[in-house]
Amino acid sequence: MLLAASLLLKAIAIPLLARIAWLDFTTQKISNRDVLLLLCLGLGSLQLVSVQTESWWDMGLSAIAGLVLFLALFPFWALRRVGAGDVKLMAVTPLLIGGTDLVAFSLLLLVFALATALIVKNPFMLPQSAFRLYVQHLDRKGVVPFGVPISLASICMIALQVGYGFMVPGSLSM
Repeated sequence: MLLAASLLLKAIAIPLLARIAWLDFTTQKISNRDVLLLLCLGLGSLQLVSVQTESWWDMGLSAIAGLVLFLALFPFWALRRVGAGDVKLMAVTPLLIGGTDLVAFSLLLLVFALATALIVKNPFMLPQSAFRLYVQHLDRKGVVPFGVPISLASICMIALQVGYGFMVPGSLSM
C-alpha cells in the first residue's frame, strides 16, 4: 500500500513537470513554487518507500546527490551560464527520481539536452515557421531552456518507475 501511495505521488509530479517544461520553454522561468511542490512530492514518495523497505539508503543517496548537484551547478549560475531555476530543479530531481535510478536519469538527460541544444542551434529542422522563429530568437539571445530536458528526462523516469511498479507482480501488494 505504501508503494502504491509513493507511485501516486510520483505520478502527480508528471503534470507539474510538464508545466515546468512548457513555462521554461516559453518564458525561461521556473518558479520556486513549482520546485517546492516537486520537492514535497519527492520527499513524500521517498519517505513512503523508506518506511516500507525499512531502509533509508535511497533517501540519503538522493539527498547527497541533490546537494552535490546544487553545489556543482551553483558556480555556473554565478557565471550566468545556467539559470537559478534550472539549478534548483536539478537539485530537487534526485529526490523525485530516487537515488537508485540516477544513472538512467543521467543518460536520458544527456539525450534530451543534446536534442534540445541541436534544435536550438538548428531551428530549420523544425516544421512550423512560428516555432522556428521562436527557437531562432532563443538562439540569438544565447538561451537554452535547460528545464525542458530536465523535465522530459524526469517524466520518462517516473513513467518507467510507475509502469514497473504496476507490471511487477506483487510489488504493490506488500
